[in-house]
Amino acid sequence: MAKKLLLKELSRYPIGTYADNVYRNALLHPDQEAFIYGEKRVTFSRFNERANSLVHGLQSMGLKKGDVIGILGWNCLEYTDVFGAAMKGGFIASPFSPRIHPDELEILINDSEAKALFVGPELAAEVDRLKPRLRTVAHYIAMEKQHEGMLFHDELLTFSREEPVVDVAESDPFIIFYTSGTTGAPRGAVYSHFRKLEEAKNKALQVGFKPHHKHILIMPLFHIGGWSQSWAFFYVGASNVIMPQRSFDARITLQAIQDERATDIHIVPTHLVSMLAVPNIEEFDLKCLERIWYAASPMPTDLLRRGIARFGEVFAQGYGQSESGPDITILGVESHRVIDKSPEEQKVLSSCGQPCSGVHVRIVDQGNNDVEPGVIGEIVLKSKSIMLGYWKKPEETAKAIVDGWLHTGDMGYYDANGFIYIADRKKDMIITGGENVYPRQVEEILYRHPAVLEAAVIGVPDERWVERVHAVITLRPEKKATAEEIIGFCKARLAGYKSPKSVEFVESLPKNPQGKILKNVLREKWKAGR
Repeated sequence: MAKKLLLKELSRYPIGTYADNVYRNALLHPDQEAFIYGEKRVTFSRFNERANSLVHGLQSMGLKKGDVIGILGWNCLEYTDVFGAAMKGGFIASPFSPRIHPDELEILINDSEAKALFVGPELAAEVDRLKPRLRTVAHYIAMEKQHEGMLFHDELLTFSREEPVVDVAESDPFIIFYTSGTTGAPRGAVYSHFRKLEEAKNKALQVGFKPHHKHILIMPLFHIGGWSQSWAFFYVGASNVIMPQRSFDARITLQAIQDERATDIHIVPTHLVSMLAVPNIEEFDLKCLERIWYAASPMPTDLLRRGIARFGEVFAQGYGQSESGPDITILGVESHRVIDKSPEEQKVLSSCGQPCSGVHVRIVDQGNNDVEPGVIGEIVLKSKSIMLGYWKKPEETAKAIVDGWLHTGDMGYYDANGFIYIADRKKDMIITGGENVYPRQVEEILYRHPAVLEAAVIGVPDERWVERVHAVITLRPEKKATAEEIIGFCKARLAGYKSPKSVEFVESLPKNPQGKILKNVLREKWKAGR
């Protein structure tokens, strides 16, 4: 006989903590599926038990509240267990990208001061080589598969399922997201329970997530975008389908949407390019989709139009960064329903939307003065969801958060209706012949060319112009184009100084784990080639 629910039990954990959210869902939605991973289907009740067991297991190893537990691997069911243990046990979770160089990985893990490290099967051998250089890690736990010299995750799930006795507070630090930069000192954005829960609540309320929704999770859980999207669904008692794939497979993903009758998926523009290229895509029944979220890098307007033509008016965009929560703005599904409107009305598709609920946004000049609509400046914001600061870097924190306002380093402008348009990163702006050029504007034009699959624009040294606009392009299969043709195409649609003065064709563009094109790598390759 099922245990009767006693409402007084809901008051076990403080309201502003994820410990409360996990426990509450287990009581109110015990049989609802929280996570689906291949053939494994875990209910909210069972997830709570798995998290509890992991807490007891870690405590038996000497870990206590406030200790950092690192995670290195690809998305899997065990990955969510570790977050659950941090939520219920007062630990601080620190996920690391499995795609970064071992030398950088060593720096990040040491910087986090992780006491335990959960490791995916593909990374186990690499971690073995790193062990002598990891100063604080005392315990290594293998996820998914056993590995010699490491504890096995499943063994920790045999510990007690009872609620752990831990005084978790909403102000406690809960998670560290390391920023995606690959140079300089590592910077980990730290969030408390309250700040992450506040962000999930605002997102769920603004978008209208419900317990019956089902989210296809292909974005990595070590990235704040993938993490925040998936746990916003968890927040309301909805399901997450974790794709058991180490690299994106468009056909497998479309099949999962159809089979699971998924309502949501979170992608980056390169994912959409791949999905649109799947042969016989029209054979999939995707009418269940209510939203296709895109983020991490700007979506070229022409690519978005092709996506809408194929999938319908189900697209929505979020803009943010590792330090901001991440949500800063949202361009909802309704705002995308302008495909058959006038060019002026369609312009909103190139924006990143309006400020999210609970977020104040300003655009300021170099003197921190607010600018008028249409004037490009730096995007700054204030909310209850931004990071507490950088992990053990008070000076860096003071530079990023000034008088409560987080300075993003992104350049943009807003229109009369409060829609914000991203111009580019401060560091990506090109100054050629004394004129400012924002690469995204040039890339928007390049994506209109029928032969262009992907494009990135960077500034490279030039004897005459100091910097010149340089385009790096991958072509569509079976398509051809010359540099002269590409330059002429741009000049017919852009001011002369904004058009590329040189073009480079490559087989693929370097990307980070979130699918964002790495322009710093392109710049370094260009320098090395010269």
